[in-house]
Amino acid sequence: MKKTLTLLLILTLSLSVAQKKEVKKAVKLFDAGDVQGASDMLSTNAALFEGADTKVLNQKLYLEARIAQANKNYESAIEKYKAFTQAGGNDPTYETQMQTMVAELVNSAIEDNGAQRYPEAASKLYLAYTINKEVNQDYLYFAASSAVNGKILDTALDYYKQLKDIKYEGITTSYFAISTKSGEEVELSLSEYELYQKSKDYSDFRIEKSESRYPEIIKNIALIYAQMGDNDMAMKAVKEARQSDPKDLNLILTEANLYIQLKENDRFESLMKEAIEQDPNNATLYFNLGVVSAQRKNKEEAEGYYKKTIELDPNYEAGYLNLVSLILEEEADIISEMDGLGRSAADNKRYDELLKNREDLYRECIPILNRLVDIANNQQAIKTLMNIYGSLGETENYKKMKDLLE
Repeated sequence: MKKTLTLLLILTLSLSVAQKKEVKKAVKLFDAGDVQGASDMLSTNAALFEGADTKVLNQKLYLEARIAQANKNYESAIEKYKAFTQAGGNDPTYETQMQTMVAELVNSAIEDNGAQRYPEAASKLYLAYTINKEVNQDYLYFAASSAVNGKILDTALDYYKQLKDIKYEGITTSYFAISTKSGEEVELSLSEYELYQKSKDYSDFRIEKSESRYPEIIKNIALIYAQMGDNDMAMKAVKEARQSDPKDLNLILTEANLYIQLKENDRFESLMKEAIEQDPNNATLYFNLGVVSAQRKNKEEAEGYYKKTIELDPNYEAGYLNLVSLILEEEADIISEMDGLGRSAADNKRYDELLKNREDLYRECIPILNRLVDIANNQQAIKTLMNIYGSLGETENYKKMKDLLE
């Protein structure tokens, strides 16, 4: 019995020595740059490591994590590093490995963004965030932006919600001073800022803090819900966002667009006017008000808004076209009445009056359309002018428009 126990002890010790030896060999191969060789050695000796003690298993697990990282299999690497620390593993290079991994992920994500591989960039930036969620919150913010650019809205919404839950603000602090040598303001690091205050080489020190990103995050949540067609959640989010930043023009427009989708024109119009107070020289805002006013049969208001659109932006082609369409709306009623007239003297007189009214509408549109043709050679404007000149019997102008069209 004693001999059997001694033999078992010898075998156990021998197995333990072999396990440690193989791990050390694999580590040596990896450190020499033979990543594949290290991986093959671990795979070949997989059975050997069954039942190994915690210390050996942790050494093996840490090496597997480094191999996965070297092969850019970052998700697997992070899982193995986490398993290593959860198993009580400890290695003096661990923190350095984590910092290197974050740098690799971020640099790779930058390349992906540059090549418009936005989903891949979002995934890598999110992994960088998960490595240290307290320190790397900025990467979650950038991951959300990449997800939006990649049109993976579910992912973007998830990331923005996480940012909202941790109340991420992303405020950065910058340090500036004026160089007495050049007379120009330069940006300094915090250590330089503190050091140079005792020097005569710099003066007029100042600190600048960026605005909080939190209102933008809430706004983006609302925008994503709107894009996904969930108007109720979008409205809830945008109202919350406006509480945090009631003057934000994009938030006002987001809410206004939601009301358009819900066919609540009164609320839309009110918000557009509020938006104009924030940005009185924005031609698009006046154009949108013109569209809504026209839909609500408020012709005079619509005409005023379209004219204001053109005044603010003479190249706003839709402003000209909508103004002409608004003017020509009366033509349908005129033609309908003309078609209903008889052959009496009174009817003939009325017909002539209506014909003149119709020609007056055409002549009102001519300078508007000609201005658009001069600005942009707009094909729709040319076609409309050609039809108007044809109806008015102005042959030369008709031919001119026809030549432009051809």
